[in-house]
Amino acid sequence: MDTYTMTIGLEVHAELSTKSKMFCGCANMPISENFEKFPNVNICPVCMGHPGTLPVINKEAVKKVLLVGTAVGGKIADFTEWDRKNYFYPDIPKGYQISQYKHPLAQGGTLNGVQLTRIHLEEDTARSSHQSRDKSYESTDANSRYSILDTPNSSLLDFNRAGVPLMELVTEPSLHTAEEATHFAKELQFLLQYLDVSDANMEKGEMRIEANISISPIGHIGPMGTKVEVKNINSFRAVGKAIEYEFKRQTELLERGEKVVQETRGWDENKQVTFSQRLKESAHDYRYFPDPDLPKLFISDIPEFSQNELKEFLIELPWEKRARYAKDFGIKEEDIEVYVIQKEVGEFFEEVVKTLGVGDEVTLSPSVGKMIKTASNYITSDLIGLSKSKGIEFTLGSITADTFAKLTILISTGELSSRAGKDILKLMFENGGEPETIAKEKGLIQKNDVEEIKKVIGKILSDNPKVVTEYKGGKTSVLQFLVGQAMKETKGSANPEMLKTIALELLTK
Repeated sequence: MDTYTMTIGLEVHAELSTKSKMFCGCANMPISENFEKFPNVNICPVCMGHPGTLPVINKEAVKKVLLVGTAVGGKIADFTEWDRKNYFYPDIPKGYQISQYKHPLAQGGTLNGVQLTRIHLEEDTARSSHQSRDKSYESTDANSRYSILDTPNSSLLDFNRAGVPLMELVTEPSLHTAEEATHFAKELQFLLQYLDVSDANMEKGEMRIEANISISPIGHIGPMGTKVEVKNINSFRAVGKAIEYEFKRQTELLERGEKVVQETRGWDENKQVTFSQRLKESAHDYRYFPDPDLPKLFISDIPEFSQNELKEFLIELPWEKRARYAKDFGIKEEDIEVYVIQKEVGEFFEEVVKTLGVGDEVTLSPSVGKMIKTASNYITSDLIGLSKSKGIEFTLGSITADTFAKLTILISTGELSSRAGKDILKLMFENGGEPETIAKEKGLIQKNDVEEIKKVIGKILSDNPKVVTEYKGGKTSVLQFLVGQAMKETKGSANPEMLKTIALELLTK
């Protein structure tokens, strides 16, 4: 029986997809295909903190954070300012980080049923690289080459990321399981990507998660247990594993009569354990004070930051899309999730639906509803499968929404069998073309002529008297064999349901 309950609060950092950095004009490209070859190229005196330089606020970054705050129903600040968060670490070029403390851009709101505390804006730090072998770096200038000799136990710093706009979202400590925390993080990633605020790719470090975890005896009334922070978790799987490990570690400490220490810990992916990094700092340790070089902002004085203007930029949000697809189309939950996660797949599905004649006011007849479900099944299974066979996450090949819709109609009306539909889809994917033309050329149009099918079934029953006797003796499973033989006789062109119906009719005479 469980003795302890866990309380989790999350802090999520996401790099914003702006053209330039937060307080200077350097390109916001902290990661590219060759970023390891070209360190320290997107830097300038401002983001390196040189004396005498002055930062300038990136207006687009502010707008993106306000957009997120609006989407989650948060309270948008009227007054906001930037603060200096003072601490000394090699990846902080100025000896302080420009962040927000008392006056964040947004407060409150909910996401996936989780109450949010605040959303604020700051600048990212540099990237540390701890190496143990020689490595050469080549500059982007073809006429210039430099190399750095790396020695064991040394570290390198790349300041390309220093100064990149960084949104931090903090939840209330209201999560209680690793599954809840992981699901919340995924929903936030969807939201950031939908709003085009951030690519939020965790593998590239564009979204990093910190989990604050404490445990208390079940039924305990009073303050929560001692909080431990696990920093910079960079995958959804690691979020769950780190939280589960920390719950186990803290439980074992308390059961041994020891105390949980308030500290910052890291996650070791190889060993699947957390490890101590440093004692946890409090706000006063950072000696926050307003940055004297940056102006205070009154949001209401900036027209494009008004709530009406921001709402104009809000597209359909992931949870809204889920509800609409379920209500309007009645498709499977698994299909809906594919369309939410993979926007381009969802956009194609919507194109097909429109081509099938479904307008903005959705009232589906049974026949159109059947077509939409058929289309969805073929998109999420066969079309995605064909894409993956090419090593691509999603591509239409030579298919268009129009030809796909026509194929859906042929399958739904019974003119094509499911097997023939799959074969034609593959041909369309590779070479394009009209599905009906391909079906006729390949002899795949299903035969629905009752008299013709009766002749085929009659022949099959005549050729298989032993099987007929077995069926009439109670072995009904042989019916599928007879239908299969009839399909073979018609080279797959007969309607299998009609074959089955007529076979039953003739067998019972």
